[in-house]
Amino acid sequence: MASGGPGGRTKATGIATVVTGTSPEHQVITGLSKVGLAMKSSAWRAAGPRRLTPTQAQILSLLRGAAAPLRLSAIASGLGVTAPTASDAVTALVEKGLVTKPRARQDARVLAVRLTANGRRLAEETAGWPETLMTAVGGLSPSEQGAFLKALVKVIRTLQTRGEISVSRMCVTCRYFRACVHDDPECPHHCGFVNAPLGDRALRLECGDHEAAGAAAQEDAWRRFARA
Repeated sequence: MASGGPGGRTKATGIATVVTGTSPEHQVITGLSKVGLAMKSSAWRAAGPRRLTPTQAQILSLLRGAAAPLRLSAIASGLGVTAPTASDAVTALVEKGLVTKPRARQDARVLAVRLTANGRRLAEETAGWPETLMTAVGGLSPSEQGAFLKALVKVIRTLQTRGEISVSRMCVTCRYFRACVHDDPECPHHCGFVNAPLGDRALRLECGDHEAAGAAAQEDAWRRFARA
């Protein structure tokens, strides 16, 4: 049985009456939306003086972190935009002398986008996150930062497995990552690349040293990670 109430409709759950739209899931999504708006606003402010759109700035950042030139399809996937949007932004960057798109060595039919010297310099200048966001996250306690980052890893993995966002180079999918192998609650994981314990605060969502583990190893690491 449902009844009206302040702030929205309510519905009986068998345990308690919950106001529709005020569940923890809704509140988390609302919060993430607000953070997203703040990031978009900061991106426009930072990119504007350099005569870049946020998408163009994101492409420079993506190319800066890539180990090799990227195809247009990889750029579109990495940014979660359509192929035409990525193509238009890359064309604009070519006209500004910030990227080139020669043919890929492996396949002459495919364009591989790379930074020019000016593009790399500008990518370095725009690489940092807005100070206001860094300050906000820095205001969290170490344990809060670790819990927040771990929760983000779980959300991102769910979206990735459903094909909603591109696969990123996260610790939990890396062949060097060992989940929950140490007794220390502050550093329960292990990174084989640096051969050192790893805490939740040190988890990476994009790592340049990432090497994808096999499917079975990824599932095993994820089960261990998710249970902790």
